[in-house]
Amino acid sequence: ALALVIRELLLQRAKDLELEPVPEEDSDGRRETDEEALVRQVLDREVTTPEADEAACRRYYDNNLRRFRSPDLFEAAHILISADPEDIVAYEKATAWAASLIAAIQDDPGAFASLAREHSACTSAAQDGNLGQLSRGQTVPEFETFLFNLEPGQLCPVPVKSRYGVHVLRLDRRIDGRTLPFEQVQDRIAEYLVEASWRRGVTQYVRLLAGQADIQGVSLDAAGSPLVQ
Repeated sequence: ALALVIRELLLQRAKDLELEPVPEEDSDGRRETDEEALVRQVLDREVTTPEADEAACRRYYDNNLRRFRSPDLFEAAHILISADPEDIVAYEKATAWAASLIAAIQDDPGAFASLAREHSACTSAAQDGNLGQLSRGQTVPEFETFLFNLEPGQLCPVPVKSRYGVHVLRLDRRIDGRTLPFEQVQDRIAEYLVEASWRRGVTQYVRLLAGQADIQGVSLDAAGSPLVQ
């Protein structure tokens, strides 16, 4: 309902301005409808937003450094003993098996690769259990909880339980992320700031139109957020 009201306000404004639709096509050849063209033309004509200069981009960068940091990378290896967590007996058996493998590896760290090839239910068994480089969000949370708290070269002393089974886990290397230089992200910041400014401008413009219209049954301020998504 909110979208329909906003659309109607903009179409009525296009009529007041005596605009004729001039549809455009995107790079995929999709053509605007006449109404879409009129809405765009109204906004292009009536809403202006400032360009984001270097100073504005620099302020945003300095205040949001965490957004411009490359992810931490973790090189890890594991041995997966597959078991369904719903099967209590099988899961307990897998946990005990994983614990015995951990004990064996603690006695002979060089045995990890051969044990992975022999026992792991993961396709990484063919690579001696190596998972390659992982970043946050690439594995399940219960796995990451242990992985991200290990020291490089450390074998997790306890079996790691997940929805896929039980893991013997080793962290081989950690590569800390770095803050990307301002020059590398300046264009991206400028695009974001211009887009955010445009959204605020459109929101204010639509509310101005709404204040001049008789609208019943819908509150344009109800969501408490920008009207144009």
